Parts: sequence; C-alpha cells; structure tokens
Amino acid sequence: MTLFRLLPVLLATLVFAAHFLRADQPGGLLTALCIPAILLIPRRWALRITQSLLLGAAVYWLVLLARMAGFRQEMGMPWGRLAVILLAVALFTAAAALSLGSRALRAAYPRTTPPDTAPASTSTSTSASDSASDSASDSASASDSASASVSSSVSASVIAFWLTAVMLAFVQLKVARPMLLAERFWAGGGWPTILGLSVYAAWITELLLNPARQAKTRHRIWLLFSAVFFLQLTLGLAGVEHMLMTGKLHLPVPAMIVGGPLYRGAGFFMPILFGVTVLVLGPAWCSYFCYIGAWDSGLSRARRPKQTAGPWPRRLRWITLVGVIATALALRASGAPTWLAVALGGGFGIVGVALMLRWSRRTGTMAHCSWYCPIGLLAVTLGRLSPHRIRLTDGCTACGRCTHACRYDALWEDDIARRRPGPSCTLCGDCIGVCKHDAIGYRFGGLSPASSRAVFFVLVATFHAGCLAVARL
Repeated sequence: MTLFRLLPVLLATLVFAAHFLRADQPGGLLTALCIPAILLIPRRWALRITQSLLLGAAVYWLVLLARMAGFRQEMGMPWGRLAVILLAVALFTAAAALSLGSRALRAAYPRTTPPDTAPASTSTSTSASDSASDSASDSASASDSASASVSSSVSASVIAFWLTAVMLAFVQLKVARPMLLAERFWAGGGWPTILGLSVYAAWITELLLNPARQAKTRHRIWLLFSAVFFLQLTLGLAGVEHMLMTGKLHLPVPAMIVGGPLYRGAGFFMPILFGVTVLVLGPAWCSYFCYIGAWDSGLSRARRPKQTAGPWPRRLRWITLVGVIATALALRASGAPTWLAVALGGGFGIVGVALMLRWSRRTGTMAHCSWYCPIGLLAVTLGRLSPHRIRLTDGCTACGRCTHACRYDALWEDDIARRRPGPSCTLCGDCIGVCKHDAIGYRFGGLSPASSRAVFFVLVATFHAGCLAVARL
C-alpha cells in the first residue's frame, strides 16, 4: 500500500529526469532520479525533504513555462499547447508532493528513532545509593530532554538539508574553479553531490540532537572528516591532482593556517574559512572541524581526565601563537628558502603529535588542543564573538560527570562553581549528554536550551557537510 501511494512521486521524478535527459544535462538527470531514494530513509524528515523537493520541481516547471511561452511569443510561434502540457506537469508534480502529507504515509515514517532514555555512560560508575536517590528525577529529566529532541529534530533536519543545499549550490554556480570534488571529474557531478551531502546533513542533525547519542556521533563524524581530508591529501600526493584545491601543497598542520599566509603573503582561503566558522559557531572549530584534533580526541579517551592542568599549560598556547607569528614574519623578511619554512612547520606538527601520544593518553585531556595548538587559542578567544554558549543551571549538583566527559580541561570544580565552562571550552557538548539532572545546555540569545541546541547543531551539520565537499588542501 505504501509503494502504491508513492507511485505519483516516482512518476513525477521520472518526468523531471526526462527533462534533463532531453536537455543533455546528466548531472540534473542523476539528481532527479535520486530524489525518490530519499524515501528509503524511514524518517519523517526524509518525507518532508522529498515533499519540498517536489514542490520545488513544480515551481521549476512553472518558471520553464513562463520562459518558453515568452520565447515562443517573441518568435511568433504557437505556445498554447506547450503551456497546457507544462502546466499539467507542474500541477501533477505539486499533487505528488502534497500526497506525501497523507496520514498513512506519515505513520510509515516515524519522527525519529526511539530516543535513548538514559544519558550516555561515563567511565566513572556512581554508587548504588546515589542511583537510587536520583532515579525518579533522572528519568523525568531524560524523558523531557528526549521529548524536546524528538519534537525539534524533524524541522531541524529539514532546515539543515536546505541550508547545506543552498550553500553548496552557491559554490557550484558562483565559483569559477570547481570546488566540489565530483564536479572536477565529471561536469554536472556537483549536483548529485549537493543532494547527497544535504541528506547527510539532515541525518547527522537528527543524531546530534539526541543527547544520549550526540557525543558518539560527534566523534564519528569528526573522524570521518579527518579521514576524508587525509585520504584526499594522500591521493593528491600520489598524482591525482584534482584532489587538491589549488595544486600547491600546504602542510596539514593547524598552526599553518596562520603561519603559512604570513610567510607567503598570500593564500588566505583557510584563514577566511576558519574566521567565518569561528564567528558562526565559536570555538566549535576545535571539536568538529580540525583535521588533527580528532586524533587528539581519540588518544585522550584512553582514560578519564585526572586533574586540572593549572594555568601554565593553558598559557603555553600564547607562547606557541606568538612564536608561530614571529617565526613566519622573520622567515619572510629574511627571504628564507621554502624548505626551511616547511621543515620548521613540519617540526612544529611533529611536536604536537608527540604531545598527543605522551600527554593526552596519560592525562585523559586533549593536551595538543588545550595546551599547545595556537589555532585552538584563536578559536576560543575569537569564539567569544559568537553568541553560542554553554551554561550550567542552579540544578547542578556538582556530581562531576561532566568533568569526566570533558576532554578540553574546561569543567573542573572551579568552573562548575562559576556555572560556566573554563576558557578552553570548545562547545563540543559531550558534557550535556551525561548530565543526569539536565543542568547544562547550550544558550543562544533568548532562546530556550532546546531551541539553542537545535540552532547550534543545524549549523554544525551544515558546515560539516560543506567542509566535506571542499576538504582538499
């Protein structure tokens, strides 16, 4: 019965695909054929996205009708039959879109997966007496949080889809040199890429909005981004030049985002991308988009954080930032050879990896990101311009679960007492899912914590999908 109800959708997309086939636009043809595949995802947001795409196709038919009718009028050619046919196709496509709103189909597409009713576990077990005394309030808090996540996830996923689609379509249409990877290998291949990454953004938005799954999802998509980044670098070095953005290699060391342009006096794409991300998402660059930070995160999770590092390791990043800037300017002023600059940048990166292997594994804190990386310092400093925040409420019992979840040295006793994370917080959100009292959450202007969380993760998913599309050096 469900397949029968989807028959108008299949017919409408086939007619849409036939238009691109006749126009010799293979990218549009493949994109149109992929639209019904979205309905294979058993989620309500997939139903709404398909519905909105079909309504967009109906508008496309009307625009095409106006354009072709106007052309035929100017040429003195008959246009009445053309208008009737295209109007009928537009109406049929719109009807197919509206059919997806039927009660039977909505019942077949649940809003989301059944939410976990308990926060993610930590490496520290609580006593049986604490569990017994808190069980009633914990269950109510988890239930409220799950309900808020479910109610907002559908709309948030749809918004993430369209934000990603619009952003990447702008890149596809306005950037002269192809930025989307598929477009470099196949003219028109950018459009299926845009559709796929937009659906991906909608999917991870749903996962991130589930508090009990958010931390695991963050680590997985972060590792995926790092893997894609370095795989493309490897293939570029192996001779597949289309894998590189400009054909000129840059060291994959975060500090070179600042040092490289200062030394060369050019190449400001990465500083601009970094700056825009920080202004929109604050220091979340360090917990979602840094291609090396995922390594530090994985190594630090070998054990729980031991104790606060104190002020000195945190001040080390000021030393490294000043050192990177001064060195880059000195190399440029002295006319130093490129090999020396590359050697110094590579050495800086090797020291950072050694710090991960030694101290991140030993302390349970992301030592490279929290104590050493100058880009991390810029992110948390400039990130104060962003309106996104994490705050604790008076319902906090100082149980310490958030401390064990935080790998950025940002939630120790003093921070909890002040009801706000320390200066090294990157808005990763791992602490929120483990709070059994719902006493910690995102803040964005005057919005509620649930709405603030939705806004934040919609933007995270959009930028993540966009960065996957242009991850090459």
